[in-house]
Amino acid sequence: MKILVRGGGDLASAVIHKLWRSGFKVLVCELPFPSCVRLTVSFCNAITEGQWEIEGARGILIKDLSEIDDCFARKEIPVSTMPEEKLIEFFRPDVFIDATVSKRARDFDKNFADLVIGLGPNIMAGRDAHVVVETKRGHFLGSLIYDGFAAPNTGIPGDVDGFTNDRVLRAPQAGRVHQLRSIGDTVEKGEPVCRVGDEDVLATVPGVIRGLIAEGYEARQGLKIGDIDPRNDLRHCYSISDKGRTIAGGVLEAILHHLAAGGYPDFSCND
Repeated sequence: MKILVRGGGDLASAVIHKLWRSGFKVLVCELPFPSCVRLTVSFCNAITEGQWEIEGARGILIKDLSEIDDCFARKEIPVSTMPEEKLIEFFRPDVFIDATVSKRARDFDKNFADLVIGLGPNIMAGRDAHVVVETKRGHFLGSLIYDGFAAPNTGIPGDVDGFTNDRVLRAPQAGRVHQLRSIGDTVEKGEPVCRVGDEDVLATVPGVIRGLIAEGYEARQGLKIGDIDPRNDLRHCYSISDKGRTIAGGVLEAILHHLAAGGYPDFSCND
């Protein structure tokens, strides 16, 4: 089974990693300059580094369609910034997964593949995708939705040791990001972490830098550009999160259900 995953950020990469370990052929489609923060656990980091490894799985940046099968033969994950339409036409995926968890208007539908899966809100199961996976933390995280939408995005980060919004770094103005510290560094509250344009961005809580947007990224004002983990556990910087693993489990369940059932019945009220 061939799977095309749109997106190479940390949640998408949790899905990619689980599907790769489960034996599927996974191709990743990403933007040339993704706004990813948790770079150490994101396959999109292969775009700037050439290759990137996450918990034993290696993503390889490819420049030509002929490289896809070569990656699979080496048990690697091809990562591409080529136009999505070109990849779909050549690869002809059995499963298409929108793992961007973005707020953009939907630009895909159930015709993209035999099975289309969407992560998070703003995707209507039964219309845009065959199934949607819940991405909001809580009791229903990772559950499958066959009709309707996932819970809306609250915009409030998950609670870590009592910190929510406080642990997230945002661009104070529009401008190019210059890193002053690196993922894995320990900082105290008030220490500079990066600079956007001519303005320093200071650590809002003490802890370890778990996420930091790529050097040179052109950020818009208010964009999330960093993440500080007050638990101070360096392992969290280099491993897939509990949220990511739960969502990935939901995606795998959706695929296995599809295989077992021989395709999804149409649960939508109005297609």
